[in-house]
Amino acid sequence: MDRRSFIKKSGTTAVGAAAATAVAMPAIAQSMPKVTWRCSSGFPKSLDTIYGAAEVFSKAVAEATDGNFEIQVFGAGEIVGALEGADAVRDGTIEMAHTASYYFWGKDPTYAFGTGVPFGLNQRMTNGWLYEGGGLDLLNEFYATQGMIAFPAGNTGAQMGGWFRKEINTVADLQGLKMRIGGFGGRIISEIGVVPQNIPGGDIYPALEKGTIDAAEFVGPYDDQKLGFNKVAPFYYYPGWWEGGVTLLNMININKWNELPSAYKGVVKAASAVANGVMMARYDSLNPKALRDLVAAGTVLRPYSQEILSAAFDAATKVYGQIATENAAFKKIHDSYMGYRGDGYLWFQLSEYTNDTFMMIQQRAGKI
Repeated sequence: MDRRSFIKKSGTTAVGAAAATAVAMPAIAQSMPKVTWRCSSGFPKSLDTIYGAAEVFSKAVAEATDGNFEIQVFGAGEIVGALEGADAVRDGTIEMAHTASYYFWGKDPTYAFGTGVPFGLNQRMTNGWLYEGGGLDLLNEFYATQGMIAFPAGNTGAQMGGWFRKEINTVADLQGLKMRIGGFGGRIISEIGVVPQNIPGGDIYPALEKGTIDAAEFVGPYDDQKLGFNKVAPFYYYPGWWEGGVTLLNMININKWNELPSAYKGVVKAASAVANGVMMARYDSLNPKALRDLVAAGTVLRPYSQEILSAAFDAATKVYGQIATENAAFKKIHDSYMGYRGDGYLWFQLSEYTNDTFMMIQQRAGKI
C-alpha cells in the first residue's frame, strides 16, 4: 500500500476520518528522518486480533512513511511483561506500549477510563466520547502527569462475562470465588464477594486447569477458544458488564513523542485510528463462528442473573462515588464519561436498541 492509498483508506474509515487529515496536511517529505521505536504489546502473539492490532498500526506507520518510521512490535513478555507496559513507557525503557490502560488502575484508578469501566460506554459511545466528546483530551491531560500520551488503537466491543467451573445464579454463589478478572472490574466485583486475581492472558489456562482459580474472563469467543478455556470450565457467562466497549491504547513516552516531526505525529494518530477500526471489525467477523463452535463442543451459555447484575451495578456506583471524593483527576474524567453515558443511552434506546431488538427477533424466528 502506498502513502496515497493509506491516506485514502484512513479517510474512509469511520473512526479514522478526522485523523487522516493530519497525514495529508502537511505532506510527508522525502527527507524525513529514520526513526525506530519498540512497542510492547500487552498480549501474546497467538492472539491475532488483540495483538494483531499493534501490527496493523505498525504496518500503517511504515507504509505511510516509506519505511522511514519503523515500529517493532513485541509480544507480552518478550521485552516487557504484560502488566508492565505503563512503567516501561514512563521510564523510557520502551517508546510505546499497545495495551489496556486499566491494567494499571492500581497505580491510580483514573487509568481505568482509558480502556473502560464497569457499566460504562459501549464501543460506539466510547469512540464518540474519545474523539468528539473531549474524552481523549481529558485522558491525555492525566497521562501527561504519568509521562505519557495515548491514542485509541483497538476495541473489542462488549466482552463475555467469563468461564466458570460451576454454575452461578445468585450473589451468594459468588462468595469467596477466585476469578481472574482484568482491570478495574476486579475492584468492583470484590464488593459482591469475588476474590479477583490479576493474571496475564497467557497464564490463565493453567491456573483455571489446576483449580488455582474458579473462574476467568478474558475477551470473547474467538480469543477464548484459542486459549482453550472451554476445555477446563464448562459455563460461559454473559455479558461482561465490566467491559462494554474495551479500548486498547497506544501509550507513548511523552519525551519520545515530543521529539517526533509533526508529520510523524499525524501518522501515529491516523494509524492508531485505523487499528481501532480494524480490530473491532475483526472481532465482529470472527466471534460468531467461534461461539457456534464452542457451543457445539459442549460449552453451556448462561446469562448473569438480574440479582447479580443489579448488585454489581450498585457496587460500581458506590465505588465511583467514593474514589471521586478523594481523587480529583478521577472525578474530572468520571463526570465527563458518565455524563456522556447518560446521553448515549438516551439516544441508543431509540435507535440502535429498537432496531437491533426487532432484527434479533427475526433471527430467532429463522427469518434471517
